[in-house]
Amino acid sequence: MSARPDSTVVDRQSGSAPSADAAAMLVGAVKRYGSGRSAVVALDDVTITFPAGKFTAVMGPSGSGKSTMMHCAAGLDQLTSGRAFVGDTDLSALNDRELTRLRRERIGFVFQAFNLVATLTAEENICLPLALSGRRPNVAVLDQVVALLRLGDRMHHRPTELSGGQQQRVAVARALVAQPQVVFADEPTGNLDTRSGQEILGFLRSAVDLHHQSIVMVTHDPNAAAWADRVVFVVDGRVHDVMDHPSAGSVLDVMKRLGR
Repeated sequence: MSARPDSTVVDRQSGSAPSADAAAMLVGAVKRYGSGRSAVVALDDVTITFPAGKFTAVMGPSGSGKSTMMHCAAGLDQLTSGRAFVGDTDLSALNDRELTRLRRERIGFVFQAFNLVATLTAEENICLPLALSGRRPNVAVLDQVVALLRLGDRMHHRPTELSGGQQQRVAVARALVAQPQVVFADEPTGNLDTRSGQEILGFLRSAVDLHHQSIVMVTHDPNAAAWADRVVFVVDGRVHDVMDHPSAGSVLDVMKRLGR
């Protein structure tokens, strides 16, 4: 492991666009809540690339800014200063309508709380983002995602008829079926038992390995982070380190040092 500048970051002086291998990126990102002496700096001049076709985990102590980083990178929260990109699109250049459309069409989301619509079937929940944008699902892609997540016999069930693990599989399918540029997952295994959590992580790993999906996952769990290609460690709103080829043990060692 080594702390290093990211080789694919935007040139701050030239302001050039992100390279083609960036699924998402933050450049000089600052997020400040409040003002004056009571102001809280959640992100402090962060520049980081989330590579396309890779699985990135974001970790850090409680209050470190890791969820804020994800929310700003995904356009769910607005930076105080700096720039956020999805692909080569600068989110700061978009109005509210354009940003909503980008999130719907180019970003997938998986949250800890599943966020399924109780009155809809699993299939309807999976296809909901497409329906909201006036698009029909690609049948081949839908079948592929359903097979990957082993949901074929659950498509006509409503959320109350599904276990927690099955509900999260539906949420993952919903994130993948539109073939987004990047999927952001915020503690996707936080409400699951160990076995269900491992299944979800395996499905996310397969989406990257088999279908070249780009995934950014916030987690507090070293075992979950070990499924990723790289781990970004955030401390006090800054990128402290980046680890390639993580293991649960190596991630835990870093987290112990950060907690001291």
